[in-house]
Order: sequence, then structure tokens, then C-alpha cells
Amino acid sequence: MESSPVCAIIGVGAGNGAAFARAFTAAGHRCALVARSPGFSGDLAAQLPGARAYECDVTAPPRIESTFAAIAADLGAVDVLVYNAGSGMFGNVSDIDAAALEQAWQINTRGLLVAAQQVLPAMKRRGCGNIVVVGATASLRGGENFAAFASAKAAQRSLAQSMARHLGPQGVHVSLLIVDGVIDIPRTRKMFPERPHELFLNPDDIAATALFLTRQPRNAWTFEVDLRPSAENW
Repeated sequence: MESSPVCAIIGVGAGNGAAFARAFTAAGHRCALVARSPGFSGDLAAQLPGARAYECDVTAPPRIESTFAAIAADLGAVDVLVYNAGSGMFGNVSDIDAAALEQAWQINTRGLLVAAQQVLPAMKRRGCGNIVVVGATASLRGGENFAAFASAKAAQRSLAQSMARHLGPQGVHVSLLIVDGVIDIPRTRKMFPERPHELFLNPDDIAATALFLTRQPRNAWTFEVDLRPSAENW
């Protein structure tokens, strides 16, 4: 009997990361939940059949490599990689320093490259696989106070495009979610108490879109999908 597929989720917190874990577990995947701090992801893994939690700092390439070696040993080859790691450093060009810019790039762009390189050999051998990158609308337009974040997300988007062009003919589907809005979790509800309900993005609905992308037939693959509340001003 063929074993169930493996989904590795990088960046597992209480919002999108947890929603991805629930969605892919419900769809029959065994999930590797990768987070910088193991507390939340460990508790979540205990609630999901077949899931395991892994601690990893994506700013350190050797840690990414060792984490994926552990995932392969524990669960097997990764069928789906969801790269959800992202930096939350904000400020305008006068406020940020070079270290902030560098860290944002390490998390959003270099981390994606190194993580993808760990799963690609097996995907290319099998001629199939999915890499879902969680981006942001900042990758398309740099807001005044998004100097580090927007530039890193723009680099991430370009990297994802390059990956998709190279890997598509080899059977590996690379897709990008452009998330445009505030994620609906208790922390953001407290941060924006006056924000109307219809202007929050439901993490479970974002995860449902990611799962859909991994199930598309090869003759109709999507690269980029914008996700925003209907009332969002864009």
C-alpha cells in the first residue's frame, strides 16, 4: 500500500501556518511543521494525525539542510513544500538599516531557495511535486513603511517565477499566493479593533486555495493567485 504524501510547511504559527497544517492533514498528508520556536508547532502536531514538529531558523542555511534531512528520515520524501516564512520588519528607507534589509531577504528569499533545494532532487526524480510560496501584495508595490519587507517579497516573487519556469517542464508545480489583507487571528483583532469583519482574511480559506493549487491538472497550472477580502481597497 502506498504511503500517504508528505507536506512540509515552513513557518507554522497561529494563522496561515496552522491553517495549512489542518488543511493538508485533512487531505491525507503527513505534515512536517517547521517553526523557529517549537512550542506552538509542537502542540499543533500532537493534535494532527501523522504530523511532526521541527525547530528551524531559516536565516541559517545549515539548519534548513539538517531539518529537511530529519524530515526525510522521519516521514520520507516531501511531496508538497509550503514556504510560509516571512519577516515582519517594517519602516521607511530613512528608518531601517542594512541589517534589517538583509534579514528580510534571508527569511523571505534565501530561505525559500535553500528549502526548495532540499526537496527538488526527489521531486525531479519522481517527475512531480508542488512548491507553494506565500507572498504578499508588498511584492507588487512597495509601501512607504515596507522598505525591507516589500523589497524582500519582490525578490521572493522573482525567485518563485524563475523556479516555476525551470521546474514546470520537469513536473514540479511552483505557485505563489499573493496575500493582500490582514489575517484573522486573535492578535490582529486586538491590533485593529475598529476594522470591519469583512476586511479580515480567514486563514482556513487561504489554506483551501493552497490545497487547490496542489491538485490542479498539468494542462492548467496556476502560477500566481491574489487573495484579498472583497471589501479590500486595492
